[in-house]
Amino acid sequence: MNRIDWNTLDETERTKALARPARAQAAELHAGVADIIAAVRERGDDALREFGAKYDHCTLDALQVTPREFAEAEAALTESLKAAIREAIGRVETWHRAAALPPAAVETAPGVHLERIVRPVGRVGLYVPAGSAPLPSTAVMLGVPARIAGCPQVVLCSPARTDGRCDAAVLYAAQLTGVHQVFKAGGAQAIAAMAYGTASVPKCDKLFGPGNAWVTEAKLQVAADPDGAAIDMPAGPSEVLVIADADANPVFVAADLLSQAEHGPDSQVILLSPSAALLDAVAVEVERQCAELPRIAIVRKSLARSRLILVASLAQAVEVSNRYAPEHLIIQVNDPRSLLSGIQSAGAVFLGAWAPESVGDYCSGSNHVLPTYGHAHSYSGVSVASFQKQITVQELSADGLRAIGPCTATLAAAEQLDAHRRAVTLRLATLERTA
Repeated sequence: MNRIDWNTLDETERTKALARPARAQAAELHAGVADIIAAVRERGDDALREFGAKYDHCTLDALQVTPREFAEAEAALTESLKAAIREAIGRVETWHRAAALPPAAVETAPGVHLERIVRPVGRVGLYVPAGSAPLPSTAVMLGVPARIAGCPQVVLCSPARTDGRCDAAVLYAAQLTGVHQVFKAGGAQAIAAMAYGTASVPKCDKLFGPGNAWVTEAKLQVAADPDGAAIDMPAGPSEVLVIADADANPVFVAADLLSQAEHGPDSQVILLSPSAALLDAVAVEVERQCAELPRIAIVRKSLARSRLILVASLAQAVEVSNRYAPEHLIIQVNDPRSLLSGIQSAGAVFLGAWAPESVGDYCSGSNHVLPTYGHAHSYSGVSVASFQKQITVQELSADGLRAIGPCTATLAAAEQLDAHRRAVTLRLATLERTA
């Protein structure tokens, strides 16, 4: 990991220090994804099978997972893993039900009644990665809020293994959370299939889920197309930023950094501390723990793009963190809650030595589908509201229109929208005549 003293850098150097790993060959990536999307739109299921053979090294006949495959997947899992998945689903459901948007109603003037009603998105498409490691936890994080929102159709795509089957734990989690259909498709081609539809995969209204650079680029491209689909957020390679003071445990800090570094070679981890001694201790501990990890090759590539940054104070650490806007923010200081009020941009925050980011990934109850690449400046993580539409309803009595009609007419006239003004004044005149 690169060691940096924040207060010796000029503005250009600070921007460079916080830069995410460049999306490799961005122009080629854009063109490659566009070609995949075009192929799926043109040739549908045939293209999905071809891409499955090319990228997932499997031969697929039927793309949809069958009831028999679901049953065999459940039978293949250990009881302890199934129990852990059920336990995680319970906590995720508890949090998401509590955090769901309630209906709202208020009278903004006598006789002027406004309310908010929520309706589910009609058909949603969930993407669950399974590249270097399958992620049944993502099926939980997406399936649970979709079910609570009441989405009438929930579709899930996940890459097949070389034997032509989806990961058993992903299928089990999908079934428990109420996903209606699962298809064997991964990468940009899965996003294209759910955005535009094929003979097998239904066209979806909105797409959810994290993925690699190809998946993220595909989501952005279909979201920009009026014939495509809406998306939850730009959610690409994972990242974590840790703020730690001199009293933080370097073993814990190093473990938290490595837990994100192992996601993929394009993941990024950053440590901010006013303690040079803590930075040194963490650097040593990262090397020691790294040698014990089975995914060491991936971790080393990620660490090459990561940073140990010396700051002047914890207050400055908060400023730097807000500038970076991390997907995950871990605060390991003596009084972590004291810094919380200053945090403006982060996907999810973990306070204190006993809150590793891993619990958020799996079973604390919060959602792990979060904005990355600085998008936490303007996006939030997935929630029940992500799967819903908010509709406002307005109902006025005659007295209500009398109360606010003149205001409406004055503003419409100021904007030179005479038909708007007349829609009000004609009614007011009618009320005056019949009074």
